[in-house]
Amino acid sequence: MKKLIALCFFITIFGCKDDQKQPDANTVSEDKKTLQPISASDLETAVIYEANIRQYSPEGTFAQFTKDIPQLKQLGVKVIWLMPVFPISETKRKATGGADSKFATDFPEDEQAKYLGSYYAVSDFTKINPEFGTIEDFRSLVKTAHDNGIYVILDWVPNHTGWDHEWLKTNPEYYTKNDKGEVVHPEGTDWTDVADLNYDNQDMRKEMIEDMSYWISQEDVDGFRCDVAGSVPTDFWEQAIPKLRAQKDIFMLAEAWEPELLKDELFDMAYGWDRHHAMNAIAKGEKDATAWTEMMTTDAERYEADDILMNFVTNHDENSWNGTIKERMGKNGEIMTVLSYLTPGMPLIYSGQEYDLDHRLLFFEKDSFPHTKARTWKLLQKLAQLKQTNSALHGGKQAATFTPIDSGKNVIAFSRSNGTDEVIFVANVSSEHVKTSLPQQGNYLDYMSNNTLQLKGEAIALDANTYKVLVKQ
Repeated sequence: MKKLIALCFFITIFGCKDDQKQPDANTVSEDKKTLQPISASDLETAVIYEANIRQYSPEGTFAQFTKDIPQLKQLGVKVIWLMPVFPISETKRKATGGADSKFATDFPEDEQAKYLGSYYAVSDFTKINPEFGTIEDFRSLVKTAHDNGIYVILDWVPNHTGWDHEWLKTNPEYYTKNDKGEVVHPEGTDWTDVADLNYDNQDMRKEMIEDMSYWISQEDVDGFRCDVAGSVPTDFWEQAIPKLRAQKDIFMLAEAWEPELLKDELFDMAYGWDRHHAMNAIAKGEKDATAWTEMMTTDAERYEADDILMNFVTNHDENSWNGTIKERMGKNGEIMTVLSYLTPGMPLIYSGQEYDLDHRLLFFEKDSFPHTKARTWKLLQKLAQLKQTNSALHGGKQAATFTPIDSGKNVIAFSRSNGTDEVIFVANVSSEHVKTSLPQQGNYLDYMSNNTLQLKGEAIALDANTYKVLVKQ
C-alpha cells in the first residue's frame, strides 16, 4: 500500500470539478467514525463480500442491505464490494442476455418496466441509481460498514458507458467509432447496451480519473473493483492509480488475471480465474485432482510472491449465466468452497451464497432469495474463524507457504504452514471410497468434526466427495 500523500495535491488537480458532482456531495456526515486505512495485515485474513443490492432483498435497497452489515463480521468479511451503484441507461436497456439478446423496447410497452437493465450500462459515474435509494442511504451504508471495521469498494466500469451518458452528447470523441464515424459497442462482445470508450483520448482519461476521485474524496469509499480491467490499457492504470492512492490508502481489485496489473503498486488483487475454472472442471470430473497442483504451480511461476488472487466458487456472472454452485459443482460444491478459503489468496462470498442460494438470480429483472441461515452460513462462519486465528491460512502479501501433497488423481491435498502453525487440506473429489497417504506425523484437530486425529505418516480413509481440514496441535 502506498503511504498517504498530502491532500493538497488532489485539490489542486481535481478541485475544479466538484460543482459538477452529486448536488449535496460536500455534506458527508460529520459524525462518521474514522476507519484506519486498509493495511497489509488486514489482507492476510480478509474475506471479500460481493453485494448485489438489487437482488439482496425484496426491497432491493441500500437500506435493507445496511441492516445486515454488522452480521457480516461473523463471516470474516473485511471488504464489501458493491456492484455498480450508478444510474442505468434507458437507451438500449437490455432485457435478455446472450448473442440473441433483446432490449426492453423489443417487448410490449406494458412489460417494459420490469426490465431494469444491466448495472454495467452506466449513465452517470457520479450519481446514485434511484432504484437503490438516495445518496444519504449510500452514505449510511458506508458509515455502517466503517463503524463495523469493514471497507467498501465500488464496482467501477472503465471500459464503456451506457448510451445515455452525457459524454455521448458533449464529447463523442471519447468513444470508439467505426469507419462510418458511428460510436460502437465493445468489439467481439454482445454488450450492445453499452458504448466503447476510446482510451487514445487523453481528455477522457482525465475525466475518468476525476470521477473515480470524487468517490474517494467526497464519499469516503475505500477503493474499486474494476470491471474488465485487462481490456483497459495498462498505462491508464499507471496514470490513474497513483493519483487515487495520493488521496487515501485504497484497495484495488482487478477483474483480470494479467500479472502486469499487480506490479508497481497498481492493483492489490486480481481474479483467480484459472483456479475457478479448475474447480469447475475437477468438480464435474472433466479433469482429475492433479489439475489443481498443476494450476497452482503455474500460478507460482507467473505471479510474484506478494501478488494476491481472489478465490471464488461463484459471483454475479457465474451464478446468473453459468449456474449455481450445485449446478456447476454438484456433490463437490462444499469441497470447492472450503478449498477457496484454504488456498492462498482472499475468498469471495457472493450475495446469497451464505444463505444456500439455489437458483440463478435474474440479471436484468428484480429477484431475491430467502435469508435462512443454514449449512453454508455455519460453514463460512467456521472457515472465517480458522482463517482469522491461524497464521497458516494467511493469504495476503505475506501468504503462508503452500506445499502440495502427492495423493493421486482422486485427491486434492496440500499443507499450509507459517512458523509453527500448519493446516492440511485433503479432499476426495471422486465418487469412490479412497485411502490416501499423508506424510505428516503428530496430533491434529479434525477441524470440521472437532475430533483429535493422530497422523502416523500412513494412509487415511476418505468417503466419496468428502474432505478433512486438519489443524496441527
